[in-house]
Amino acid sequence: MLLLQAPNQSSNLPTDSRMLSQLLSQKLVPTKDHNPIKRGYRGLSYFVEDNWKRIWVISLWIAICAALFTWKFIQYKHRAVFHVMGYCVTTAKGAAETLKFNMALILLPVCRNTITWLRSKTKLGMAVPFDDNINFHKVIALGIAIGVGLHAGAHLTCDFPRLLHATDDEYEPMKQFFGEHRPDDYWWFVKGTEGWTGVVMLDSMPSGIHITYSLLSMPSSSSTDTIFTSPRNGTRKRHGCISPSPVLLYASERLIRAFRSGYKSVRILKVAVYPGNVLSLHMSKPQGFRYTSGQYVFVNCSAVSTFEWHPFSITSAPGDDYLSIHIRTLGDWTSQLKAVFSKVCQPASINQSGLLRADMEQRDNQPRLPRLLIDGPYGAPAQDYKNYDVLLLVGLGIGATPLISIVKDVLNNIKQKKEMEEGIVESGMKGNTRKPFATKRAYFYWVTREQGSFEWFRGVMNEVADYDQDRVIELHNYCTSVYEEGDARSALITMLQSLQHAKNGVDIVSETRVKTHFARPNWRKVFKHVAVNYPDQRVGVFYCGAPGLTGELRRLAQDFSRKTSTKFDFHKENF
Repeated sequence: MLLLQAPNQSSNLPTDSRMLSQLLSQKLVPTKDHNPIKRGYRGLSYFVEDNWKRIWVISLWIAICAALFTWKFIQYKHRAVFHVMGYCVTTAKGAAETLKFNMALILLPVCRNTITWLRSKTKLGMAVPFDDNINFHKVIALGIAIGVGLHAGAHLTCDFPRLLHATDDEYEPMKQFFGEHRPDDYWWFVKGTEGWTGVVMLDSMPSGIHITYSLLSMPSSSSTDTIFTSPRNGTRKRHGCISPSPVLLYASERLIRAFRSGYKSVRILKVAVYPGNVLSLHMSKPQGFRYTSGQYVFVNCSAVSTFEWHPFSITSAPGDDYLSIHIRTLGDWTSQLKAVFSKVCQPASINQSGLLRADMEQRDNQPRLPRLLIDGPYGAPAQDYKNYDVLLLVGLGIGATPLISIVKDVLNNIKQKKEMEEGIVESGMKGNTRKPFATKRAYFYWVTREQGSFEWFRGVMNEVADYDQDRVIELHNYCTSVYEEGDARSALITMLQSLQHAKNGVDIVSETRVKTHFARPNWRKVFKHVAVNYPDQRVGVFYCGAPGLTGELRRLAQDFSRKTSTKFDFHKENF
């Protein structure tokens, strides 16, 4: 019977897809509205609903820039210099004022420790889109580019020529800045200290905004109340109270990272090399090291490179007594790291997973291992999973790493709840347990091309299948290198898979207790399944993987949030 039924029965979802379609077909029919005003209003309301955090932050930033520009513009309009240079100088000085603000702000979004602290220890995440910190950093850089263009362009093309052609009466108020003798030619402005440094700063912008920042943060003509100063004669008012602040904050960040990473040397507990060029490292936890699932750490290996640090998601759960990461070798540094650790590994035994393994705690003749330093943890979008009762986790290839940590944490939470209910946790130990979080359901979809990839987290899959009797965690593995179920070309492997799973409880493809599906998931059916089972609830959708799938998942989350009573909050982390 198994052999006859398997090719025609898809196990993509435990609920009948036909029933789901009937339940949701009416709600998901695209709304046809021929009125362009209503259609536009609906589109605008959807856009505001999806992006209100970004909107208010950008609006506030634009308002501050506009206010600073207007303030300085009006200020210079009432000065004597306006009669010589006109609106050119007011535009230049207004742009310079926005530059001071943006230069002071641009480093804040890339201060990892500050962002992590604000994300983890405060409630600002409810109103501030911390996941978009790099995008905001780029927006500020664009503002700096516009400000520099207006400031430098107005000076070079308008202010300088007007000053050269000014009459003696018009030049009279300018003597205190440029000396008794009027500049002879245009070259006089360029060859001065303020001139050539300005050209260098302008030329440096395409190669890096941070170089520009380091130069512009010094007191210069753009940060004074005068127009600019003469290298020969003139006065300079210093505004040093604004620009050093972000430099000090960023310098403090770097010092904290250097100090923290210097003593956070970890002891290697286990090394494994898996198919698909994946290196797994289990390390001891440094004293006082606390993290949340979904976060990441920076890793340094002096045997590969003394100064290089690379970020990797944490795959262990906060309740584990070890710290683990999984590294896929895709570049020079990761390839060298794998080669260094492969030298100390031995072929895995029959009861061990992986191609090569080294369990340090069980060996007397322990080989000399490379020294690892870690820095972190740092915040990431996936760490907000505790805010949701229902989770939809989607991992693409090695992107499953932060989601595996979440799955393990949910599993540990289930165990802790059960132990507390059964009275296993002693009263003296309760102080060491964490407060359980209310996760009612977690769906984990792992999509990978290589069959050997399932070996990376075989232990986690089997543990969930064995311990999660209440089916709080629903696991779905997808192997895209096989034709979809029901296709004649995959019929034989599907029949063998069903027979093996029914007989031994082990999947023939992944070699775990979780049955593997073929081809790519039907994501619309996945969202349908969640929406039907959890109406009137908010679902956290967390995706980690290549950018290609981001758009589809975001559109489905928005579509089902608008057409059903279930609200899907989409979070993504691309690599």
